[in-house]
Amino acid sequence: MYGLRTESTFDAAHFLTDYHGKCENLHGHRWRVVAYIGVDELQKAGNYKDMVIDFGEFKSALRELTEELDHSFIVEEGSLAPQTLACLEAEGFTLSMLPFRTTAENLARYFFDRLSDCGLPMSQVDVYETPNNCAVYRRG
Repeated sequence: MYGLRTESTFDAAHFLTDYHGKCENLHGHRWRVVAYIGVDELQKAGNYKDMVIDFGEFKSALRELTEELDHSFIVEEGSLAPQTLACLEAEGFTLSMLPFRTTAENLARYFFDRLSDCGLPMSQVDVYETPNNCAVYRRG
């Protein structure tokens, strides 16, 4: 199998709904996303002959996704009262609403699925909350 790896970072705040511990409070991370592509064979012809894909396209696709969340408050849909959301928006905060609990595990799957939807043959995504702790989502 051939593979490519790229990474991107973003800064964002979140909290964990219905969690009893430090992470139930609003806090932030410098999130690090490491994405891997895997294919059995290299392309046979054209501009990408003997390549998996162009690194630039891979890097760009991941960077676009991380930029969507950069310097935002990542919020699980339904986790905050409508009045709270309205106040945050009135204060000018950037909210990134996601349909899942904002764990590193769920974010790894989110990036995997979004990159796959771009047509990339994803094999794995790692999402680091800290330099030493990451969650992994990989192709079944």
